[in-house]
Amino acid sequence: MVMHGDRAAAGEGRGNRWRPALWGSAALLLLLPLVAMRFTHEVHWTPFDFAVMGTMLAVACGGYELAARMKGSTAYRAGAGLAILAAFCMLWVNLAVGIIGSEDNPANGLFVAVLAVGVAGAIVARGEAQGMVRALTVTAAAQALVALVALRHGSPEGTAFSVLLCAAWLASAGLFHRAARERTGTAP
Repeated sequence: MVMHGDRAAAGEGRGNRWRPALWGSAALLLLLPLVAMRFTHEVHWTPFDFAVMGTMLAVACGGYELAARMKGSTAYRAGAGLAILAAFCMLWVNLAVGIIGSEDNPANGLFVAVLAVGVAGAIVARGEAQGMVRALTVTAAAQALVALVALRHGSPEGTAFSVLLCAAWLASAGLFHRAARERTGTAP
């Protein structure tokens, strides 16, 4: 039998107090377009749009819960949360309106490639903090290349958004670095 204090020390049950807020926020975000469609004709989502957004929210929330259960460090959870939020926003904006020009511009596929780099890096790292530092640094480098492509396509919005995403990937890597140092007991 495991006592409550023992579970907390073992890292079990982490994130449970935030679960209602996490999933509740996702549900509210999914309901916003439904409510908006009642009041304006400028918002028109199809059932497919709701299915895609629902899937994205479920993957993002589920990914965060998985990360929160894997590691007990606040820095680790913050790094995972920031990376997941950046990936979610990148995918959402790209699907909605496109980042480089319109959503029909093939250059927008590069953002999906950046996401693939990040996911592949996380898998190779097996979620370990030090490996996640490397994975997110490589993701930031890939994002910087996309910023150059956006600049070449004459897309200041795409360039700025890519630079913002680069900063998010690097900030997340910094949080994972802190988590790795906390785990080994060295000062940050």
